[in-house]
Amino acid sequence: MLKLEAVHHIAIICSDYEKSKRFYTEVLGFQIDREVFREARGSYKLDLSLNGQYLIELFSFPSPPPRVSRPEACGLRHIAFKVSDIETAIAALNAQGIKPEPIRTDEFTGKRFTFFADPDDLPIELYEI
Repeated sequence: MLKLEAVHHIAIICSDYEKSKRFYTEVLGFQIDREVFREARGSYKLDLSLNGQYLIELFSFPSPPPRVSRPEACGLRHIAFKVSDIETAIAALNAQGIKPEPIRTDEFTGKRFTFFADPDDLPIELYEI
């Protein structure tokens, strides 16, 4: 059996680099570790961390094809972030003009969660721990 140690990163291709860069840094609070423009590919690569942990590679590529994300398309379903207070997190999103779905409760754990979308409609979950 393969012995995995941890998730290293999540790679996301965006359609509007500046809009997504602002969303992940100014709205979600990721820190920029490194930003490079790869001239040969006409592509930016932005390495982002959260609380000192490298998590996301944000890419821009010229004319990426659209990706179906709803309703429940096959493939990556969503990314999820844990929060300690879901109401405070929702208030912060609302202050940025982002309206998450109504809070739901996980029927198996009893924990509360909600969903919202990034600028390319990638589903993002907030899960209260």
